[in-house]
Amino acid sequence: MATTAPLLAFGLSLATALMLVVTQRWHGRFTHDHTEGIQKFHAHPVPRIGGLAIIVGLYAGALVLADDSAVLLWPALLAGLVAFGFGLLEDITRQVGALDRLLATMASGVLAWWLTGISLDRLDVWLLDDALTWPPFSVLFTAVAVGGVANAVNLIDGFNGLASGSVVIALLSLATMAALSGDPALASACLLIAAATLGFGVLNFPFGKIFLGDGGAYLLGFLLAWMAILLVTRNPSISPWAPLLACGYPIIETLFSMTRRLINRSHPGKPDCLHLHSLIKTRIIHPRLGHWPIHWRNAIVAPFGWLIAVLTGGLAILFMLDTVALIATWILCSLLYALWHRHLAHSNTQVPNTQNHCAD
Repeated sequence: MATTAPLLAFGLSLATALMLVVTQRWHGRFTHDHTEGIQKFHAHPVPRIGGLAIIVGLYAGALVLADDSAVLLWPALLAGLVAFGFGLLEDITRQVGALDRLLATMASGVLAWWLTGISLDRLDVWLLDDALTWPPFSVLFTAVAVGGVANAVNLIDGFNGLASGSVVIALLSLATMAALSGDPALASACLLIAAATLGFGVLNFPFGKIFLGDGGAYLLGFLLAWMAILLVTRNPSISPWAPLLACGYPIIETLFSMTRRLINRSHPGKPDCLHLHSLIKTRIIHPRLGHWPIHWRNAIVAPFGWLIAVLTGGLAILFMLDTVALIATWILCSLLYALWHRHLAHSNTQVPNTQNHCAD
């Protein structure tokens, strides 16, 4: 029974994704992600509703999940419907604003608190921990944290397998910490989410037959954030900075992008080609592998992001009980990230016009 739930989640997620790909001739006019746009890298229209496959796998797996794990997962799945729904609506209509989607992910966080009574109550930071003892502030902080992680996952969703693979690595890190802390129920819930994501990933990486879409990115981001919150609230010995570092790649990219755009006085929500994954494509992949087919050039970006996720996740596990070491590691990883970004951004490699299109 221990393996039934993740296998079912993987299988039904894969089957649903395959069905969506096969039937795209009928729904493509509503669901296709077309090739126009500054951050578009694919050569042909592709369905961008992969989140549907993941949510089908999740709900099916949750039905046969062990009771102790199901108690943790079902409130998250119900609360995540808000974030998923607004993201899916954007995937289909292209008319849901960024602020509306951010508020929807925050609403999912509030709904999860309402269903469980759980919110962040410590960060091991002086004064902030005192503020978190006040329930309204704790709930608001939780909602902001959940919304931030969900939008961070959506931000790195730029290449085949990049966001979904990074989320899987972060979930495996959380599952490992939960298992080491004697919390197998939470570990199983994390593994189920990872299994459903991998089912979608079979058709997403490397060939990009279906995309995660906003619905899938916001759903996975919310679930990742909520599993991180559960890890801290259920296991007091684990530092709150451990799950933060485990989710470090999308969070660091988001904070860095916000800072970069603030310094450059550009709109924080305006897309550009200066994210690290975009620079990896244009500065590293294209000059060396420009003769490869486009789907391979796009797909090979993802492993670079996965390496960052493995690094932050592994360090989070290593120092999961030591807040001081985790904060120092977070600062070091952020610094290395910024230095690598600066090196790529100022390299002499010829790149496409970043005002028009990121693709090569």
